Amino acid sequence: MRSRYCAYVLDRLDYLSDTWHPRTRPADLTVNPPGLRWLGLEVRSHRVTGPDRAEVSFVARSKLGGRAQRLQETSRFERAALEGAPRWYYVEGNLG
Repeated sequence: MRSRYCAYVLDRLDYLSDTWHPRTRPADLTVNPPGLRWLGLEVRSHRVTGPDRAEVSFVARSKLGGRAQRLQETSRFERAALEGAPRWYYVEGNLG
């Protein structure tokens, strides 16, 4: 989760795409809007939901045009060997 947050901060769309499960990966990702400033990530909880599944609940804070924003999500991840050694992939998230 932390590595994906850093990728969002740095507009590393290649990393975001590489760590997104192909089953749910969008065709295109867009860079941050001009002036967006990421302020921090707080991982609230994580739990294993199966042998190769896990969930992470977090809050990410940002600021754009003087307005503070907050993204609260529970993300689901799967460990899979899609391109060699097994690794964790982001599958989907629920806001709120």
